[in-house]
Amino acid sequence: MLLDFEQPIAALEGKLQEMQRLAADSDVDVTNAVTALEAKIKNLKKETYANLTRWQRVQLSRHPERPYTLDYIDGMAQKFVELHGDRTVADDKAMVGGFGEIDGQPVMFIGQQKGHNTKQRQFRNFGMPNPEGYRKALRLMKLAEKFNVPIVTLIDTPGAFPGLEAEERGQGEAIARNLKEMFMLKVPVICVIIGEGASGGALGIAIGDRVLMLENTWYSVISPESCSSILWRSWDYKEQAAEALKLTATDMQKAGLVDGIVKEPLGGAHTDPDAMIATLKKTLLKTIKELAAVPAAERISQRIDKFSAMGVVVE
Repeated sequence: MLLDFEQPIAALEGKLQEMQRLAADSDVDVTNAVTALEAKIKNLKKETYANLTRWQRVQLSRHPERPYTLDYIDGMAQKFVELHGDRTVADDKAMVGGFGEIDGQPVMFIGQQKGHNTKQRQFRNFGMPNPEGYRKALRLMKLAEKFNVPIVTLIDTPGAFPGLEAEERGQGEAIARNLKEMFMLKVPVICVIIGEGASGGALGIAIGDRVLMLENTWYSVISPESCSSILWRSWDYKEQAAEALKLTATDMQKAGLVDGIVKEPLGGAHTDPDAMIATLKKTLLKTIKELAAVPAAERISQRIDKFSAMGVVVE
């Protein structure tokens, strides 16, 4: 799948393949031309991805070939055991979690899961959890606290499920309770936005000692399309909405709303999932080690102070 701004790169890559076929099928020496074109493609990629608009980063965050939560868990963790159910209503397939090990370090993984095809997306409710999903997440957090295991949440959701039945079962209360409880968890909590971070659906598992964003992800109270439909009564102004929302990783770090940005491979996480997973694994192990050295009471105090200091008040 090619995005609009990737078309010029794809055109040059097509020419490169033609040259390479020509070299293979004939005695024509095109080595210099191939080398020059490869350098041109590399430079164009660097320039393109270094100057993406906010809307283009939103598009990259939604690329269907990006790794999802279970891809990261499968790539990073050994002995992963998925746990199910909120012990009240059901097992929400949009929210997954369980114990695993990263190179011998026990971790409780929790995250929203989308799907790689239509059937999986329907099964996972397109990554939009119901209240039982957030209650399952909280149950697993408390279980991690009981066994003194650090928590890693992987956030990738277009929002909590907005259906009537979700509201009837207490969607708002479930998310609000998670916010309250996550502030007081005695174990290290690391939250990573790996794709879309929309509204309370993302925030419901995003209160942590460290909140990180992958380079081409977004985090906002509302999606650009929904913002556009409210302000302009049309989705046609989603690009302007994205610019106004300032929702990229760089924007969030400047605003003091996230603690760090995890670099993606050139072109996005989907271009080299193994490299992306390896980078995140290294970052998580380093961060867990740093947080484990801080006493629990001090860590909780720092967590509360960090979120309390967010925002700007104008009198």
